[in-house]
Amino acid sequence: MNAPETHELFTLPQGKNKVEYEVDSRIENAGTFTIYLEDHTIGNIARMQLLQDDKVRFAGYKAPHPLEHRIQIRIQTNGQITPHQALMDSLSSLTMTFKGLQTQFEKQTKTMSTN
Repeated sequence: MNAPETHELFTLPQGKNKVEYEVDSRIENAGTFTIYLEDHTIGNIARMQLLQDDKVRFAGYKAPHPLEHRIQIRIQTNGQITPHQALMDSLSSLTMTFKGLQTQFEKQTKTMSTN
């Protein structure tokens, strides 16, 4: 069967980085991030957040193959920031958003449990 081993869904091979970056030599201020052991969940939410940034001209993602657990996020900026900085900014913003969501959730569940 072609399906990967179950442990391959959760563990990186030794010496393999979680994220790799490749500069796009054909397009100015562009590059592709390959993120291993991730899927459409992080790809789509990162793309949506990147597109909120005025300095980002293009952001897209793809999962190259359904049996390979990796995504590729392609980013082009206007030159004011690098694609690396754009991704870092968007992930920082998402972290703050999720922390706020967690706080609200915990507050609501506490309110529900006291009633």
